[in-house]
Amino acid sequence: MCKYSARLTRRQWLAGSGAALGAMSSGRWAAAASSPALPVSIARCSAYSEDVVAKLAAQFDQLGGLGSLVKGKTVAIKLNLSGGNHFPGYTAGQTHWVHPRVVGACCHLLGKAGARRIRLLEGAGQGDSVEDKMLDGGWDVKTIVNAASGVEFEETNTRGAGKRYARLNVAKPYIYPGFDLNHAYEDTDVFISLAKLKQHEEAGITLGIKNMFGITPDSIYGDDAGVDEPNEKPGRGREQVLHYGNRQPSKSAPQEVDAKSNRYEGYRLPRICVDLIAARPVDLTIIDGIESMVGGEGPWVHGSKPTRPGVLIVGRNVVSTDTVAVAVMGFDPRSKRGEGPFHVFKTHNETGNDPMWADNPMLLAEAVGLGSADLARIEVRGVPIKDAVHDFEAVLRGKR
Repeated sequence: MCKYSARLTRRQWLAGSGAALGAMSSGRWAAAASSPALPVSIARCSAYSEDVVAKLAAQFDQLGGLGSLVKGKTVAIKLNLSGGNHFPGYTAGQTHWVHPRVVGACCHLLGKAGARRIRLLEGAGQGDSVEDKMLDGGWDVKTIVNAASGVEFEETNTRGAGKRYARLNVAKPYIYPGFDLNHAYEDTDVFISLAKLKQHEEAGITLGIKNMFGITPDSIYGDDAGVDEPNEKPGRGREQVLHYGNRQPSKSAPQEVDAKSNRYEGYRLPRICVDLIAARPVDLTIIDGIESMVGGEGPWVHGSKPTRPGVLIVGRNVVSTDTVAVAVMGFDPRSKRGEGPFHVFKTHNETGNDPMWADNPMLLAEAVGLGSADLARIEVRGVPIKDAVHDFEAVLRGKR
């Protein structure tokens, strides 16, 4: 059974968001009511062998076209190439990475629309370049480079090619009042979050908003980050700093608003990701759901498995786009903590009494005015949600 409702009553809205977020100021409730709700496009695409360029081109046209957004401009695309490994018989791009054909199609269409420069961004880890990681995943990097003129790559786990880190501030912070990031996240005219349609072991879902977690450099927010200054040769991820808050980022970067706030990752991760979209606004969100996986964000999550939703989802507001995507996954986008996709199915507990919930990042973002998570306010173009639903819960439980 599909568990989303296209229209929620006021009582359901108050019950869901109130339980998920806890007490809020009247200012944040007002922000929720006035949060922008931009159209979102859904397209059916059953396989990467289909004409992905034509599918995406039609979706961009449904949203007003790319020309006015990107012509003559630098465009930065945050990819989702999280983790390594793969399911037997599948490539990483089929299940937990964005697929190279989607990346190539985006580059081609951006170039055709007049983009002057296209930067592909990701934190590759362990000193690798983005190109190295793509090659390890079996990608034809040359084809992507040739998809448009001006295609570049930037590994963003360190300062990279920049002379300094960019300081991007958060107007209404939950956890961090600002972030120090690789220059490429500031040195751009248009910013795109290119995400995968997936669940997440700790955060419940990982879509356009959660994809932003990867823009934080390991040099500052990694477990072996420098205490006072960044460590430009990091070798570890961000669990101790961002997931658990067991230590602070390098002192050169903004510190937490409240170092005594809740340390549970189901509380921290959604709020940090919302802080990140406030610091680095997303101009366009593209979610690759042609093929994907259920039960986690990568094959390392016990019990996860591949699936084929057969959709592409595109929108100009990342909060509204994720809201539609969650509905396509068969969940209520206004689910409170512990319900729907936010009942965390962790395969390990860091402490014996870890809770098993995550907060809803769309509601958190809506509460600070970053976008609407109300399906009744979001115009869906292309394929209606009811015709695009792929019930992730049913697939996970072997009922589909």
